[in-house]
Amino acid sequence: MEFLDIVLMFIKAFAVGGLICTIAQVVINFTDLTSGKILVIFMLAGIALTALGLYAPLVEFAGAGATVPICGFGYLLANGAMRGAQNGLFQALTGALSAASAGVTAAVIFSFLAALLFRSHTKYN
Repeated sequence: MEFLDIVLMFIKAFAVGGLICTIAQVVINFTDLTSGKILVIFMLAGIALTALGLYAPLVEFAGAGATVPICGFGYLLANGAMRGAQNGLFQALTGALSAASAGVTAAVIFSFLAALLFRSHTKYN
């Protein structure tokens, strides 16, 4: 890859990821939704956009800019379920879990290591 191709890839990822974060910040600022509800809305949006065939082109265009935000996790789950559904109903259920297993495992392991390395306490201590 040429240097300019790499720079363009970073710019596209930053622009799309930044746009997704900007939308989330606008929702936070102008609604009374809790952060948990916003997280679920964005994940379901990723699933819906994947089902409609709109999220895969965004991933092709922006790469990590589209897969790193939480709507990218919805894309990953939906994509795994759709691939699994080609082999039957049970695989549709397990396909989503199989697709996301590496990311979830990494999150659990690194969270555990962080808890061992740093002194955790509640926010109000």
